[in-house]
Amino acid sequence: MGYSKTLADGLFAMLFLAPSVLATDPDPLQDFYVADLDGKAVSVNGHTCKPMPEAGDDFLFSSKLAKAGNTSTPNGSAVTELDVAEWPGTNTLGVSMNRVDFAPEGTNPPHIHPRATEIGIVMKGELLVGILGSLDSGNKLYSRVVRAGETFLIPRSLMHFQFNVGKTEASMVVSFNSQNPGIVFVPLTLFSSNPPIPTPVLTKALRVEAGVVELLKSKFAAGF
Repeated sequence: MGYSKTLADGLFAMLFLAPSVLATDPDPLQDFYVADLDGKAVSVNGHTCKPMPEAGDDFLFSSKLAKAGNTSTPNGSAVTELDVAEWPGTNTLGVSMNRVDFAPEGTNPPHIHPRATEIGIVMKGELLVGILGSLDSGNKLYSRVVRAGETFLIPRSLMHFQFNVGKTEASMVVSFNSQNPGIVFVPLTLFSSNPPIPTPVLTKALRVEAGVVELLKSKFAAGF
C-alpha cells in the first residue's frame, strides 16, 4: 500500500511539472515579425512588430557582412554584427550572424554568448579556435587551427576565443540560434564593469597584488 501511494504521488508530481518542463516559445502565427526598433510598446521577448504593409521587403536581405571591418583596434579584430538590432527581419526567428575580421595576430578575446550556440566557418586565413569546457570537464581547453573552408562549433555559454595564427588577414562568419545571442567579454567584464568590481575581490580571486588589478583596470578603462 505504501509503495502504491509513493508511486501515485510521484506520477502526480510528474504530471504537475510536465507543462513547465515541456513549455517552449510559441510558434510564429505569420510569416514574418519585422522588428519595430522604434516601437514603444513593452515586449517580454524580442521586439514589437511593424504592420506587414509597412515592412516592405528589404528585411529579407542584407549586404552588411559583405564589407570587411576595420581591424585597427587594440585587439586587432573587428566584429560586424547582424542581430535583430541590425537586421529587424530576424525578429522572432531565432537566428543571427556575425562577421569577424582579423589582422595578423589579431584576436577575438575570450567571451561567452549566454543565449546561443555558435557555428562558424573560416572564410580566409587560419584561426586558432579555442573552447573552454566547464569545471565538469576539468576546465579543458579544446583547440585547433581552423583554415579557410573549415568549420567549428561552440556550445551555448562556453567561453571561447579566436586568434589569427597566419601571416595574412583572416576572416570568419558565424551564426547563432538566437536573434540576440548576447556577449560577455571576460577581460572587459572583470576590469571595466560599471560600477567596478572591488579591487580586493579581484586580488583574492586572481591571486595577484592590488597594483596588478589596478593596472589591468586602467588598460580597459576605455573599453575595447
